[in-house]
Parts: sequence; structure tokens; C-alpha cells
Amino acid sequence: MKLLVINPNTTEAMTEAIANAARSVAAPGTEIVATQPSFGPASIEGHFDEAWAAAGVAEQAQLAASWNPAATILACFGDPGLEAAREALQGPVLGIAEAAFHAASFLATGFSVVTTLTRTCIIAERLVQRYGFEHLCRGVHGTDIPVLALEDGTGEVLAQLEEASRIALERDRSGAVVLGCAGMAPLCAQLTRSLGVPVIDGVAAAVKMGEALVSLGLKTHKQGDYALPIRKPFKALR
Repeated sequence: MKLLVINPNTTEAMTEAIANAARSVAAPGTEIVATQPSFGPASIEGHFDEAWAAAGVAEQAQLAASWNPAATILACFGDPGLEAAREALQGPVLGIAEAAFHAASFLATGFSVVTTLTRTCIIAERLVQRYGFEHLCRGVHGTDIPVLALEDGTGEVLAQLEEASRIALERDRSGAVVLGCAGMAPLCAQLTRSLGVPVIDGVAAAVKMGEALVSLGLKTHKQGDYALPIRKPFKALR
């Protein structure tokens, strides 16, 4: 099967890192095709960035409709453009936040989210509410690590994430940690070893859930609000 992974920001190095994380967990025979919008922010760290990113996801979903990916993964924790991509594509479309919350719910009676900038915590909290996980998510914690700083991958960034996760687990009395950024995916295994609890990377969770849905022969409902977009003229960005 061929899975599409959309990085909603425009940083090529992050797209490649996300693609590698997806390929590391994909089953034999699963091909990962990674892409990013042709326009938009270099990183997504607020409502304004998310608005542009959602439009970029819609662009990439529409382009992918020509080859019909078996499933699509939106690799940003804000899940920008999720509903638009579900309209545009036939196969399942999974956001990494929603996938991570579901995975955590299978592993612990409560989980904590550890994310990047503190200002984005409210966005994550609203996603928790939207997806109905208020009774399981015991806290959302910002580290004030800029998204693009995650490319460092080791040293200070890893230490900050580990410390924040330990504080979150103790304060929230949680049994699992959900990583609140796709850029954290390469650090998941190291954090799992050091923390000794389940650490959930939404990219990996979404890939495996996408594979499972495809294997079950399930596709996105195509009547009502998820029917294919109505054809009409669109003005291009200038």
C-alpha cells in the first residue's frame, strides 16, 4: 500500500525527518510518500500559522487525489486541514494528535502531552476537547522549544524534553506521555527508554492505524459533509 505523509509546514529537513520516522515503523510493502505545501510557514506555532498550513494541506490533498493514496497522515500536532483532506481523498486521513490520543488511551488510564511552545498548549487542549479525551488527558505542558530547534535531535533539546516529561508524569500522575509535535518523532525511542513509560509519537501511531484501516478495507465516508469537494473556480495565491 502507498501512504501519503503531509508535513503541513514548508521546512524540507523536517519533511525528510518525518518521512524517515514513518518509514521506520511502516510494514513491509508499505511505501511512504512524503510531501509539504508549496507555500506557508516554515514552522507551525500558533493560530495564524495553522490557518496557512490548513490551506497548504488542502493543496497537497487535492494534488494527491490524482493518485489516490491508500491512507494519508497529517504530520502536525494541530491536525490543520484534517477535515479538508478527508473531503478531498478517498482513503482514511489521520491527524497525528488524534491518533496519538487514541494510542495513549489503550496504554494508560491517563496521559500527559509534552509539546513545544507554551503558547500552543491551548491549541492542544482544544484538540483534546474536540476529540473527547478530557477524561484521559491530565495535562498539556509546554517546553518553549521552538519547532525548528527539534532538528538538533540530541543534547540540550532531548534533556529538556526528558525533564519536562518527568515533571508532567509526576504532576499529572499520568502513565504515558504524548509527544506534541511531529518533529519530536526521532526522539521517541530514546525518551521511552529513559522515562520507562509509554511515549507516543503521533507519526508512528498514525502510520500503523492507517495501515490497519486500509487492511480492513475501510475508507472515508463519501456522503454528506465528507463528499468530494464541489468543483468551482479558485483564485491562486499571488
